[in-house]
Parts: sequence; structure tokens; C-alpha cells
Amino acid sequence: MAENKTQKTQLNVEDFINAVEHEGKRKDAFEILEMMKTITKEKPRMWGTSIIGFGDVHYKYASGREGDWFKVGFSPRKANISLYLMGCDISKAGEMLKKLGKHKTGKGCLYINKLADIDTGVLKDLIKEGYENGHIGTENH
Repeated sequence: MAENKTQKTQLNVEDFINAVEHEGKRKDAFEILEMMKTITKEKPRMWGTSIIGFGDVHYKYASGREGDWFKVGFSPRKANISLYLMGCDISKAGEMLKKLGKHKTGKGCLYINKLADIDTGVLKDLIKEGYENGHIGTENH
């Protein structure tokens, strides 16, 4: 059984964020970092070279595939900021997402361009739900 490509590393979270080219995205990343630290009470860890994760969860599917992942996390990517909210079923978070502001969704992911586009109170609620219900419910890793 193959392991996840993305594994927890010893890379420094602040160094990674400080290397983000776009100043606005770098500032937003530090704000999201503080939000997630406050909500999760966890130490942030780098997963691979570009994802910051909080909390640990071990998963095992009926297929036998298993591994380790984080409960919530994010990555300030070139195109957008990707938020990974494992315990928040994005497909069922319709009412909260309507109040969030400008965003896109993917399977278990939320994409925003910048914090100024959204209601950060709603984002905090989504992060909290993702962390408290942190599990992985899909086979797509």
C-alpha cells in the first residue's frame, strides 16, 4: 500500500510563509496561521513543502488504505489560498458558505483569493467545525 505523497516535515512554518512572494498573500497567511493556532490550540506543522497543518488524525478506509493527515490546514498558493477543513463537509456547509463571501470549493477544500473578500467570522466557524470533526471521509488523497 502506497503512503501519502505529502508527509509531515521538520520545515519551519514561519520561514515558509515569509517566502511567499505576494505581500498581501503573505499577510493573509500569517492571519490564517494565528486563527488556526487560536482555534485548534495546536502547534502548526509543515506537511510536504507547501501545506501548514494542525492536529493529527490517523485514517483507515474499508479498502485497507490508511495513513496520517492533519485535521485542518492551509496553503498560500500562487492562484489562491487553499484551506483544508477535513471535518467540515464542504458540500453540506451551504448556509455558512453563502455568508462567507467570495470563494470556490473543491472536495474537502475551500479556496479564497484574500481575507478581504470574505467574512473572517464565518471562516473561523468553518475552521472550528473542521477541527472538531476532524476526520477524513474520502479516498482522494
